[in-house]
Amino acid sequence: MSFHSLLRKAKHTVQDLLPTTEKHSHTHYGHDCTTDHDHTHRYSSFADQSSGHVKWHVDGASYFWAVSVALEEAREYIYILDWWLSPELYLRRPPAKNEAYRLDYMLKAAAERGVKVYVVVYKEVPQALTLNSKHTKHALEALHPNIKVFRYPDHYVSGNSIVTGLKELGSGIKDFSLQKFSLARASEDVIKSLYGTAEDVVLYFAHHEKLCLVDGKVAFMGGLDLCFGRYDTNSHPIADVHPGNLDEVIFPGQDYNNARVYDFEDVNKWENNKLDRTKSSRMGWADVSISLSGPIVDSLAAHFVQRWNFIFNKKYSTRDIGKYQLLEPPASHPLPPGHDLYGLQQRFTRHVHKFLGDEQAPPHPPPAGARIQLTRSCCKWSLGVRTEHSIANAYMAAIRDAKHFIYIENQFFITATSDKQKPVKNKIGRAIVDRIVRAHHAREPFQVFVVMPAVPAFAGDLRSEGAIGTRAIMEFQYASICRGGSSILETLRQSGVSDPHQYINFYNLRNYDRINTGAAMAEAERQSGVRYEDARLAFDRRFTRECGALSPVESQYRRYQEAACHLSDKTWDSVAACYMHNGPDLRSVPWTGDPEAEIDAFVTEQLYIHSKVLIADDRVVICGSANLNDRSQVGDHDSEIAVVIEEDPSVSSTMAGRPYRVSAFASSLRRVLFRRHLGLLAHERPDAPNSNWMPVTHSPNEYDWGSPADRLVADPISRQFLELWRSTARRNTEIFSRAFHPVPNDQVRTWEDYDKFFSKHFVIPGEKEEQAAEGYKQGKVDYGHVVRSEFPGGVAELKEWLSGVRGNLVEMPLNFLVDVPDLAEDGLALNSLTDELYT
Repeated sequence: MSFHSLLRKAKHTVQDLLPTTEKHSHTHYGHDCTTDHDHTHRYSSFADQSSGHVKWHVDGASYFWAVSVALEEAREYIYILDWWLSPELYLRRPPAKNEAYRLDYMLKAAAERGVKVYVVVYKEVPQALTLNSKHTKHALEALHPNIKVFRYPDHYVSGNSIVTGLKELGSGIKDFSLQKFSLARASEDVIKSLYGTAEDVVLYFAHHEKLCLVDGKVAFMGGLDLCFGRYDTNSHPIADVHPGNLDEVIFPGQDYNNARVYDFEDVNKWENNKLDRTKSSRMGWADVSISLSGPIVDSLAAHFVQRWNFIFNKKYSTRDIGKYQLLEPPASHPLPPGHDLYGLQQRFTRHVHKFLGDEQAPPHPPPAGARIQLTRSCCKWSLGVRTEHSIANAYMAAIRDAKHFIYIENQFFITATSDKQKPVKNKIGRAIVDRIVRAHHAREPFQVFVVMPAVPAFAGDLRSEGAIGTRAIMEFQYASICRGGSSILETLRQSGVSDPHQYINFYNLRNYDRINTGAAMAEAERQSGVRYEDARLAFDRRFTRECGALSPVESQYRRYQEAACHLSDKTWDSVAACYMHNGPDLRSVPWTGDPEAEIDAFVTEQLYIHSKVLIADDRVVICGSANLNDRSQVGDHDSEIAVVIEEDPSVSSTMAGRPYRVSAFASSLRRVLFRRHLGLLAHERPDAPNSNWMPVTHSPNEYDWGSPADRLVADPISRQFLELWRSTARRNTEIFSRAFHPVPNDQVRTWEDYDKFFSKHFVIPGEKEEQAAEGYKQGKVDYGHVVRSEFPGGVAELKEWLSGVRGNLVEMPLNFLVDVPDLAEDGLALNSLTDELYT
């Protein structure tokens, strides 16, 4: 029997070698944890330091285009890891001109030319999330036998458990959804019964990694899943109404999403969307991903193979026999010992070399490009290994070693400075405090910038019963930042830093747009006899069959299009370019129709930050899928991957006004993000790709070093830059606050303030028809629209006011509901399981 056959035979016994219990510290501070990995690897990662070339892709348009190029070039295999994957996602826009670039069509085309496609997606709790991974699996595997899809983990839930849980929660089975009640009210037994267990582990954590790897040559990773709601350009238009030509729609079907209004529903019917885009804006999506080539790709491939083989052994080796197979790890990057059956081969090989006297490891390949190391969060439930939290270790090290500044752009910010903040375990907050205190004592300039969402992306009025979970997350975040006695700002003051804002500040992003509901729409509807939204739905349904086929509802689309093409429509479909670099003056942008109607066409929404990036000193970047919270950082919760990128300094710059050398990758990424926030980047069109939209295998990043806009952001801790940054955030905050009364807001310190500032002005989506009708009678407007009473001078006064917005940076309202004792709910005690869900 061959050695390889022995390995195959041993596959079912390897898991028996793993310990069944572990005691593990998640303090992440002052020491490296004990794992079963090679301790010579930095950050206690399973992977050694590697090298390669890396390229940033800021926002979804550039990233998805780059992925589409790589998929088109695939010849051997494609590996994909995703939290959520939408087969019907268009990687290039507008869809009407890019039908071949829908994700499922691209994967089918690759499979037909012999490419093997392997996909792993998170198997969600269907009562809690609307991802419908079952649809993802069946839709993709039906395309071609070369496409294989794994879903994991299984949730072992009995019908009796659900019934018992529903009775306790007072919910009916026919209308059951975890979205419609608060987990904060559930007992631990109910949560366990709803989420299910395996090997005494409650599986309410997620596989959260995002990775696409092609032919072992190029890999894509970061914050972006290949799913609905993630596509965006750098100017983040939140209006997508095109009454003059439906073929210009950028966000088809459910891809036009505002998670603060409605969650995704029935995603297997991707064209269905109950969000009326003539009344409601979408929510912009700010994100960062990267493409990589060189030796680091082998580290990522090894991780994917380990994931695939672990799931195969746990789930698919005994079902659909013969349909799925184990994968071989990259020859240059065998998997670590003890992780799966291939570890046996590595140990055997090492033993043979030792026996033969060949104890020297082969030399590492010469450095190529940047130094890059893969880190991750994983454990027994997610990967069959002892807990690894090398991402957290990397974060701690980057903060500790930073000499000048730290920039954090992340979807969440939940961390602790001490054990007093239980249940939060990760101590990234402590590392931030200690680094600032060092700078303060040394009287050195040092800055920490944190950019995060104003509100988690969950639907519902913040005061509503259904928003308890959203408020619970916000409460944990405020306790991390500025409240509760042990927050970062409070701990800094206790440590002698009288004004922490000299060193650390928190920001959100927000933008506005104008929906094109001018005269052309009404006239096209009159001539065609078809409502715009009905025609738009028919437009989406054109693409629900095979590529290019037309559905029976096409007549509505054609009737509307024929009427629209004869009309002149001078009204712009979006005004997002107005707050970008060298953009048009909003006051000069044309509008056709009733001037009074224009004021109702303006909308705002938070620009949702989904990035997971840390940049230190313009020399170090950590980028991946990991949020800054316990779920992503402690290792035994959500599974994550991230890379630490370091380059030799090659660009002359300044830091605090003194000469300083920066790395091209880290500094250009940081500068692009700062310029986006400040409105110092030119507006992007979705159909005008540039070299930054291509994978790293085609070209490096282009950046306009030394341009006037670049010079404004080059030195992130200079007095001039800090004044520009802070004044822009302050001015934008004032403009949005008056025009739209958004919440959270510093003017809202109590629930009474909330009613006066917000509730009295808006009809909230999802309200009962009678309640909404009464609201309109009282002069209320739809959520996200302009508060008319603020502008007695009408639309001219509004446009004069909004013309002052630059970029999308706003201050984070740290005093929002500060006088409310319990932001989640008075007297509500979260149990230990819901604590872990929300942190």
